[in-house]
Amino acid sequence: MINQVNTTQNTTAQTGNAKVNPNGILKKNDFLKLLLVELQYQDPTQPMNTEKILNQTSQLATLEASNNTTKTLEQLSKSLQASKQFSAISAIGKTANMGDNTIVHKKGEKTGFELYFKNDFQSGTITITDNNGNVIKTQTLSADTKGVKSFTWDGLDDAGNVVKDGTYRVSATYTDTNGKARRTQVGVYPIEGVRFDNGQALVKLGSNYVPLSKVYEIF
Repeated sequence: MINQVNTTQNTTAQTGNAKVNPNGILKKNDFLKLLLVELQYQDPTQPMNTEKILNQTSQLATLEASNNTTKTLEQLSKSLQASKQFSAISAIGKTANMGDNTIVHKKGEKTGFELYFKNDFQSGTITITDNNGNVIKTQTLSADTKGVKSFTWDGLDDAGNVVKDGTYRVSATYTDTNGKARRTQVGVYPIEGVRFDNGQALVKLGSNYVPLSKVYEIF
């Protein structure tokens, strides 16, 4: 009789209920309905074997436990996500290090970048080097206040030659108003804000929002 019930159930799923359960997945309520139908239509002279009933009931209990586990894991996932978002918000005001001080330059074009100065400064020097550490370009800094500053590299080296395509490293040394020597580089900025996009935390570093997952260090 169970085979006949399954056939009827599948036929219904393929017709009127095709949109309700398109993948033909049996859930706990479906198993319970099948069991009740089996008991309703069983032959009184040949009742269903007790062991078979217990076996199907056990399967139903296992399915119920599996569903409960899935719900628990989903709740745990939401809790962890909320905790992660709270951590991102608590990072506002701290400094983030992207772990990469390179910029991408295209030959013949100007390349913009940003540097963060933690203190007011009276003088300084920006240094652009290639990946081998060779100095390509230096630029003198005049006295200025602390904060994130925007700069533009004209794509020329110190000799006035056009620099080829590639990645270059940017850093700066400066002297603050107290006469203390300090250093900064591209990729180190204060976290000024947090935005959430489709559940993903984005932190505001300089003029851009970047995924929190791309931050190497927060201090």
